[in-house]
Amino acid sequence: MAIETTPLLEHQTDGGEEQKRESFVKEFRDESKKLWKIAGPTIFSAICQYSLGAVTLAFSGYVGELELAAFSVENSVIAGFSYGVMLGMGSALETLCGQAFGAGQIRMLGVYMQRSWVILLTTACLLVPIYVWAAPILEFLGETTEISNAAGKFALWMLPQPFALAMIFPVRKFLQAQRKVMVIALVAAVVLVLHVIFSWLLILKLQWGLVGAAITLNTSFWLLVIGQLLYIFMTKSDGAWSGFSWLAFADLFGFVKLSIASAVMLCLEFWYLMLLVVITGRLSNPLIAVDAISICMAIQGWDAMIALGFNAAISVRVSNELGAGNAKAARFAVLVVSITSIVIGVICFAVVLVTREYFPHIFTSSEAVAEETTKLALLLAVSVLLNSLQPVLSGVAIGAGWQSIVAYINVACYYIVGLPAGILLGFTFKFGVQGIWSGMIGGICLQTIILISITSITNWKREVDQAESRVKRWGGSAGED
Repeated sequence: MAIETTPLLEHQTDGGEEQKRESFVKEFRDESKKLWKIAGPTIFSAICQYSLGAVTLAFSGYVGELELAAFSVENSVIAGFSYGVMLGMGSALETLCGQAFGAGQIRMLGVYMQRSWVILLTTACLLVPIYVWAAPILEFLGETTEISNAAGKFALWMLPQPFALAMIFPVRKFLQAQRKVMVIALVAAVVLVLHVIFSWLLILKLQWGLVGAAITLNTSFWLLVIGQLLYIFMTKSDGAWSGFSWLAFADLFGFVKLSIASAVMLCLEFWYLMLLVVITGRLSNPLIAVDAISICMAIQGWDAMIALGFNAAISVRVSNELGAGNAKAARFAVLVVSITSIVIGVICFAVVLVTREYFPHIFTSSEAVAEETTKLALLLAVSVLLNSLQPVLSGVAIGAGWQSIVAYINVACYYIVGLPAGILLGFTFKFGVQGIWSGMIGGICLQTIILISITSITNWKREVDQAESRVKRWGGSAGED
């Protein structure tokens, strides 16, 4: 009996393992479809929106080295500061809209969006002095007088930008929470085509230089706002938009608190990279160094849009599943998106290394700048690989509402470890921009390891209870009236 039973038991065991593998593959495939349904159009629209600045950067590079440096510094430091604040403040909406949608509180999405508008437009007003006094701020941070003055003039022309961002981010989060990402992608594609045409016309053909760049950029940002708002107002977004409401001004303190936590979390990441450009401006021959690092940042920015797409997708998936009470589904979504992002990161790593002799010439006609950019390709490739996973884990944090915890982690990893290490390597040990960037990479690497650890030990059932409490506390019951 024993001789006959043992093979049978082994066969049953093998069969059970085979069924588990097949079940895992099926679940992985199903979850991937859900993620890509959100991430695909979001990546496309993010690339289109990011390309507005990258296209302008490319055209500015063909005007002259000073124009390229001025646009790069303003875009990285002044606009980068503003973008980080607005994106961070708007990201609170991902937590609230996603969890409200998962809980079936559809009407509250429109109310949350309006609350976010109130907060972000107020914030935009507070950011105006940074644009007005951009030149002395940049010079104080260590940029040369020549670059600071040129960037300061450009910043004045970009004053409408923070107000456009204050409208764009809440609208985008509102639509993403409902998985209406194709609308965002379509509007972004149309605006990008118009942006390329008018950038060529105003910057090169009419030779308006940075003034033409500012006019084109501002117009494009506001076209994004108008296109998406027209869709929301005309379709009512399946009941999520029911018109303007006084509820938008209710419990603003609680909303501001979560918005600030979100802003700190994401701003610390954006400003960390922004400081790379600022510190580089203190090196010898800063014009070439700033141009080279700016080109690398542009390439990294395009890659970051892929991660940003998954950031939005996993934030929506986690917040929806937590709002619906599905702890197991939320945990599995995190596993699937992490594996997918790492695979894409490896591919992008290889692409950067293979094209390192060619991509600098897209942005500049200067051989000196192109040569310096090529030297940074390996560090760029490593950054691209790390940034394939790190923003995704930040998306998990947003979906679950962990913004405050991640903010503390970012401070420690970026500003206590990464930044001092970069300054030490760049200036004390004379490794220049490569040393500065290496220190920064060290901070990102440490942060990624910590986020992986936190995500791995998370009690998702407890997160479900907290999501239910959050929806009720910030007006969920109002959606039933």
